[in-house]
Amino acid sequence: MDSRFLGIAELTETPSVAVVIDVMRAYTVAAWAFARGAEKIVLAESLDEALALKARHPDWVALKDGPPAPGFDLVNSPGLLRSADLGGRTVVQKTTAGTVGALAVKDASLVLCAGFVVAEATARLLRTCGSDSVTFVVTGEDGQAEEDLACAQYIARRATEAVTDAAGFVRRAAESRAATELAEGVRQGVHPDDIALCLEVDRFPFAMVATLEGSLMVLRPRAVPSPADGDPA
Repeated sequence: MDSRFLGIAELTETPSVAVVIDVMRAYTVAAWAFARGAEKIVLAESLDEALALKARHPDWVALKDGPPAPGFDLVNSPGLLRSADLGGRTVVQKTTAGTVGALAVKDASLVLCAGFVVAEATARLLRTCGSDSVTFVVTGEDGQAEEDLACAQYIARRATEAVTDAAGFVRRAAESRAATELAEGVRQGVHPDDIALCLEVDRFPFAMVATLEGSLMVLRPRAVPSPADGDPA
């Protein structure tokens, strides 16, 4: 499997298979939202679109980066989200980089969104999709975010190798600029446990697949059979 690692601005053509990485924190938050019962996540293009969707669907849950803001129910923090009851709800998510990356590849035949928390399930789905080429979209810092690149490289390795040690990849993420900014309070809307939650490997047993449903890019969890169910390791 040929793997490319590109920033959002480097996407000059639509890939066949894209894996959009945002470790800190969009797709860690998305995974937690599904774990807390969310049915689907609508990836909004802008804050205004998120608010408009919320206005049309008052029962939806709107979520954004940064501090709390009028019209939004939650912020982009796994530590703050993990106690929310989202059973059967639709979440509207708008973040600085993660949602932008997914929308940039919305016409790909397969779009996966991932962080460390769903790494194994994502790699397993890549192994079963039969594609010779995968584009990993490194969303943070114009494609230079070390935590996103480390996670992308780990998933790529895990998709092609029977055994891959996550420790070195996680260490790179833990030493990243994003982790430092979260720890030092540079970013707002943060819980003290956010970094640790973002660095948990394989916390959840599902991958996350984004597809166009009408005019909206919608993210849903997809169960992936484990090796115990007959899938090769």
